[in-house]
Amino acid sequence: MADLVIRNLSVSAGKVKLVCEANFSLAQGELVALLGPNGAGKTSLLRSALGLVKRATGDALLDGTDSEKLSSMQRARRVAYLPQQRPLAWPNTVRDVVALGRFAYGAAPGRLSQADSVAVERAIRLCDLTALVDRHTDTLSGGELARVHCARAFAADAPLLVADEPVAALDPRHQYRVMDIIRHYVDGGGGALVVLHDIALAARYATRMVWMKHGHIIADGTPDETLTEDRLAEVYGVRARVSGRSVEIEGTI
Repeated sequence: MADLVIRNLSVSAGKVKLVCEANFSLAQGELVALLGPNGAGKTSLLRSALGLVKRATGDALLDGTDSEKLSSMQRARRVAYLPQQRPLAWPNTVRDVVALGRFAYGAAPGRLSQADSVAVERAIRLCDLTALVDRHTDTLSGGELARVHCARAFAADAPLLVADEPVAALDPRHQYRVMDIIRHYVDGGGGALVVLHDIALAARYATRMVWMKHGHIIADGTPDETLTEDRLAEVYGVRARVSGRSVEIEGTI
């Protein structure tokens, strides 16, 4: 079973510590929500865990291998990564953008093997894009484009997904739609680590919640274990009412 394991990982920028001795893991079958205010170190943690940013101390293992020692193609076969910024160099068709997810196998749009084509079509169906495959990406809505990026990631057939704010700037309907797609991926055997700012959305979908503040992981557990009014006050500085997995923000402290 593929996994991502982080042990005592720290990330620095000059003399400033962005992440401090973080420990956590992600395995197939889990949907882990990474939570915390802006500047908490979430993106730095993700990028260092994947070997995209050099860590100051600690270990990050992808399927047992140091993530910093993996080539881009080796990494892409182990984990699909959706960064915060997902620019497209030019407005290709939806099908061609999804096909870019086969980079890990040496493929490119117009040069797909049978296995590549099967993976691309499967990702298109999973993300409900069949009716849009010939549309150019500059004609899509924000919600449609978010699904295209998900499909591009899933086309790699990687056992793990790391997504940094995949529902940012989407309306509630499309937020749920994208999270349903990720949930379906996990139910099918994948493992997902997702940065979210919507606490209620995280509580609805996550099997675990990892909470960060000032570069530290301060809690890691199920929503029932970690989602409390005191934790929301500590992490976000807000008054909130929590009932089961329902959250109502009442104001700042």
